[in-house]
Amino acid sequence: MVFLSNAISNARIEESHSKGELHHDAVETTIYGTRWASEDIPRFDLPEDEMPSNVAYRLIKDDLAFSWDNHIPSSHLFQNRCVNMIARLYHAPMHSAEEEALGCSTVGSSEAIILATLAMKRRWQNARKEKGLPTDKPNLILGANCQVAWHKAIEYLEIEAREVECTEDCLCMDPKKAVDLVDENTIGICAILGSTYTGHYEDVKTLNTLLEEKNQENGWDVGIHVDAASGGFVAPFTVPELEWDFRCSRVVSINVSGHKYGMTYAGVGWCIWRGPEYLPKSLVFNINYLGSDQASFTLNFSKGAAHVIAQYYVLIRLGKSGFKKIMSNLTATADHLADRLKATGRFEIMSEGQGRGLPLVAFRLKDEHHYNEFDISSKLRERGWIVPAYTMAPNVEHIKMLRVVVREDFSRSRCEILVKDIIAALRALDASDREAVAKRREHIEEHSHSSIYSNSVNPKPKTTGTESESTEDSKTAQGIC
Repeated sequence: MVFLSNAISNARIEESHSKGELHHDAVETTIYGTRWASEDIPRFDLPEDEMPSNVAYRLIKDDLAFSWDNHIPSSHLFQNRCVNMIARLYHAPMHSAEEEALGCSTVGSSEAIILATLAMKRRWQNARKEKGLPTDKPNLILGANCQVAWHKAIEYLEIEAREVECTEDCLCMDPKKAVDLVDENTIGICAILGSTYTGHYEDVKTLNTLLEEKNQENGWDVGIHVDAASGGFVAPFTVPELEWDFRCSRVVSINVSGHKYGMTYAGVGWCIWRGPEYLPKSLVFNINYLGSDQASFTLNFSKGAAHVIAQYYVLIRLGKSGFKKIMSNLTATADHLADRLKATGRFEIMSEGQGRGLPLVAFRLKDEHHYNEFDISSKLRERGWIVPAYTMAPNVEHIKMLRVVVREDFSRSRCEILVKDIIAALRALDASDREAVAKRREHIEEHSHSSIYSNSVNPKPKTTGTESESTEDSKTAQGIC
C-alpha cells in the first residue's frame, strides 16, 4: 500500500514535545541493555551516526510486530519516517505546520517523475482556469540528456517537450538556454542532478536565479523539478555546500531512487514536494477502509512494503556518517579510475571528478581507430565486465563513450583489475585488423538476443570488411536508462 506522507514540521514536533506527547509510531522500546534503549527511534531526521546492523534490524523487527499487533499499517509508519528524513536532507521548509513538505514512495524514479509532472501540469491548469486562460498547450523544458522516463511522462501526459540541445562543449542542460524557452504555457523546468550519460550535476542554483528574474518580469509562477534519481543520495554527503535542493526558492519537487545510491534493492523511489500548494488536492485520494484515514497519490494502489522497510533500514543503519564515508570512498575510487585511464594516453574523460558529479567515469577514445567504444565494451564482456557503450544525446549523437558506474562493492582492487582488462582489450583490438573487427561485429549482431527474432523476419545484409562503424552507431539516442 502506498500513502502520501507529511514531513512533520519542527514547529509541530516542538509543540508535541512541550505537551509531553509522543507520536503513535514511537511508543515502544526496541533495544535491550544498550544506549539505544534510552534514545528515541529515528523518525524525523537522518541519524548523525551509524547504527550497528543488529540494532537496526531489531528496531525494525520490533516495530513491525508492534504495528501489526495494534492494527497500524506498518508500511505507512516506515514511509512517514523515510519521507521526513529525505525531506530534511533536502532542506525542505520546516518552520510552519501549515506549509509542511510532503511525499510518497514510488516504484522507482519513473513513477516519481510521472507523478511530479502530473502535479506541475494540474497546478498550471488550475492557475490558468482561474484567469480564464486556455489550458491546451502545456510545455515542459528539459535537457536533451534526460532519461527515458521523461519521454514517457510527456508522452503519457500529453505535454510538449522543449528540449535544450547538448553541444560538444556542454553535455548537459544550459540554464540560460532553458530559461529562454519559458513562456506562459510552461509548467516547469526539469534539472538533472547526475546526468545518465556523463554524471554531470546541472546548475540548479543559476537556473533558479534566472527563472526567478523571468517570473518576476512576467508575473509567472514557473517552478523547477529536480531529477535527483542518482545524485540525491550522493551530493548531500560529498558536496553539501552545493545548492540544488529546496534551498533554491523555485525548486518545487524532487525525486530520488532508493535503488541507486540509496543502496536499497531495485524497485523503490521517492518524490518530495516543497509544500501542499505544489500538489493539487484534486490529485490526492483520501481513503478510510484500511483502518484509518489516509491520503494516497500513486499510479498503482497495491504495493509490497519490503522496499520501503529496506530503505528505512539503510537510512538508520548508515546515518549521515555512514553515507558520507561510502560516497567519499566511491568518489575517490572514481577519481582514481579516471586518472588511471587518462594515464594510458588513449582516453578522454567526459565526466566530472572531485565530487562535482556522480561517482562514475564516462570516457571515449581520443583518436580514430579501426575499432570503437562498442568494440571495447564487447571485448570487456569476455572478462565478465558489463561496461556499456552508447552514443550521446540528440545533436551530439556522433560522440560515443563508455561508462563505469562506481558502486559500493567496487573496491580499489577491483578497479585495478578493470584497468588491466581495459588495457588488455585495447592491445587485442590493436593487434586485430579491420576485417577481423567487422566479422566480430557481424557475429555479435547475428547471435545477440535482440536479433534472434528480428533477423528471422527481416534478415539484415551482411557487413563488409570496409565498414568501420558498428550497428549501434546509427541508432538515435532518445534517452538511455
